[in-house]
Amino acid sequence: MRKVHILTLGAYQTNCYLLHDEASLTCCVIDPGYTPEVIADKLTELGLTLEAILLTHGHFDHVGGVRDLAADTQCDVYLCADDLSMPSRLTAGPLYYTKTYADGDKLHLAGLDITVMQTPGHTPGSVCLLVEDALFSGDTLFAGSCGRTDLPGGSWPAMQASLRRLTALEGNLWVLPGHGETSTLDEEKRHNPYLR
Repeated sequence: MRKVHILTLGAYQTNCYLLHDEASLTCCVIDPGYTPEVIADKLTELGLTLEAILLTHGHFDHVGGVRDLAADTQCDVYLCADDLSMPSRLTAGPLYYTKTYADGDKLHLAGLDITVMQTPGHTPGSVCLLVEDALFSGDTLFAGSCGRTDLPGGSWPAMQASLRRLTALEGNLWVLPGHGETSTLDEEKRHNPYLR
């Protein structure tokens, strides 16, 4: 069974998630945007080794801690290659990654099966990650809202198509966004104006 630990970090209050199977001694970190030392301390506290970093997209507030964490642990860093086209002012310099993933890819990390859903709109390479009954939605879907599309690489038509894909998912998934409170997919289908 999956376990999730939430850290809200930095000036943009970015949600960073530590994800692992309850029986695993390794974990994945999703979107380490800030203060890698805080993330490293949490890993130590939990007795977990970092196996991989998974990025929902390449904006600076989601990737700022990647290099330091990866240097310390030699873990893989996964990114959708479509975000490599974004200007460096949005990514705080060249994006660091060791592997790319794309729509439909399935990973087995930290004792869990992780399915990649490419959901462009906020950025060209935005992804959501589906793990059991949890949807890590990055800056695609928020509680009551969705990600902005007015920055370079953003696209409102692409966002609309991505949100329609999420609406079509089955089950009352736990929605864990890149910023703000968690929610459920049923709640968003009922009350989020961007899903109606």
